[in-house]
Amino acid sequence: FWSRLRCEDVYELDVARWLLGVDYPTTVDSVGTRKHFDDDWEFPDAQDATFEFEGGKTIVWHGQSCNGLPMYGRPRGTTILGTNGSMIIDQDGYVITDLKGKTVKDTAPTQAGDPLNTVGDDSLTLLHMKNFVDAIRTGAKLNAPISDGAKTGLLCHLGTISHQTGRKLKIDPKSGRIVGDPEAMKRWQRTYEAGWE
Repeated sequence: FWSRLRCEDVYELDVARWLLGVDYPTTVDSVGTRKHFDDDWEFPDAQDATFEFEGGKTIVWHGQSCNGLPMYGRPRGTTILGTNGSMIIDQDGYVITDLKGKTVKDTAPTQAGDPLNTVGDDSLTLLHMKNFVDAIRTGAKLNAPISDGAKTGLLCHLGTISHQTGRKLKIDPKSGRIVGDPEAMKRWQRTYEAGWE
């Protein structure tokens, strides 16, 4: 069906994991650089992270936080590169193409979103926030359970640790923990302020 997904936004990591049906990777390799601004920001503004999973499934996350160039005609999203065609899916819909790039189905809106929008003021974000508040107030079922979001959050942390150590990490696919690299594993957690442990 498919073996490789490309993501343009950290939130698309959730979508990529769901589409592949994966939780924790077997390896993580991340490279990046900080070039756009000369400030105190501690993370790269251009970064690529590759997450390999059991069964040959791969997610490649591409970050370009200071450059709004659309890719595949979309401001952000998850691209599925399949054996019979491709699909890009984002908060605005999806586009399916055949192997020659001919559009098979397109649900994209006429007005594209802003790739540099950091506010999250789109309709799906508002629905997500409403669901979260309803879960607190009435016990409604969460559409995006915390335990599932934690798996995606861990991918981000593993990508950061790989970038900071400058090497590919081996990961236990059952627990998500780094194996065979005690130095990298030291970055697994931080020292908390007293009372916040």
